[in-house]
Amino acid sequence: MANVRLEGITRKFDDVSAIEDITFEVPDGQFWVLVGPSGCGKSTILRMIAGLESATDGNLYIGEALVNGVPARQRDVAMVFQNYALYPHMTVADNLAFGLRMRKADNATIAQRVETVARSLDISHLLDRKPKQLSGGQQQRVALGRAIAREPKVFLLDEPLSNLDAQLRDDTRAELKQLHQRLGITTIYVTHDQVEAMTLADQIVVLERGRIQQIGEPQDIYAKPRNRMVATFLGSPPMNVFPATYRGEVFQVSGQSLPCPIGLQSQLQLSEGQTVDLGIRPEHLEISGLTNHTDTQGTQNNGYLTMEVNVVEPLGRETLVRGSLPESDVVVDVQAPSNWRGRPGDRIGVQLDLDQLFAFDPTTGNALYP
Repeated sequence: MANVRLEGITRKFDDVSAIEDITFEVPDGQFWVLVGPSGCGKSTILRMIAGLESATDGNLYIGEALVNGVPARQRDVAMVFQNYALYPHMTVADNLAFGLRMRKADNATIAQRVETVARSLDISHLLDRKPKQLSGGQQQRVALGRAIAREPKVFLLDEPLSNLDAQLRDDTRAELKQLHQRLGITTIYVTHDQVEAMTLADQIVVLERGRIQQIGEPQDIYAKPRNRMVATFLGSPPMNVFPATYRGEVFQVSGQSLPCPIGLQSQLQLSEGQTVDLGIRPEHLEISGLTNHTDTQGTQNNGYLTMEVNVVEPLGRETLVRGSLPESDVVVDVQAPSNWRGRPGDRIGVQLDLDQLFAFDPTTGNALYP
């Protein structure tokens, strides 16, 4: 096992930068997740660590060894792809043993490793089958097992769960976490699914447009996002963001008034007419009932907004209500109790927990408060 260190890694395709000035270090034995929207450069970073692509600039270390010019086969890393990439003419046992055979391991070692890995992944009963006889979840376990059997220094996973159905994805995610806890192999995992990132990672690297936005523990990033992109990307449903104008102790939000928390005002020293983007997560809004208010200008000054319901999504343990502020296109997501009953077109009041407000610079998106 080994740590992985990237120093100023840049990858350009002609004049386009896929990633730019990427610097971070994954300590030995930790599980790090690279997360971000499609096209942000996360898979490019993983392929460069694996040796499948070369850096235009910067240095890459595995352990203490600089590996910029080292071929993929000599880096002692194992990669699991989104599409499994199993050898269709080989049995499960032969697929698991393939990497060891390429390294010319002896037959006793191969048999012992295959048996151990198959048992840990609960695929011992599948060893004589070929990939076409397996379900998607079983094929993914074989792909994981083939990588684990090699006992590499670094384990790389490129969206390995994206082809699985929802229940199997949840089960396999839990198995992956338990597997890492047992093996302790340095692992770098790529996904666009923020739920996978939050549940699996020791540390998350949030990327957008080829640049790092924030690195930190999942709960730290969730509670203290560095900018609006991070705040709205991590969280399901995403954080609500309201364009607001400061008007002497209150914010004007789409013609409605919200009090400005004392802490926010004292930290930012807001001036009359200054604009900010206010953020609040859906779990910090509470539906206070139907309302007949048609003129919302200045009628409430206690952390209350009126919204119009657009979509109601019952999810079993809770109900997701999506709406918009009247006479605007500002979207509002609220997590309501499972027994809440409402319909599209209803006008409802929502109470905001003002202690949970965020503020972002409307131009740069950088977090201003807290």
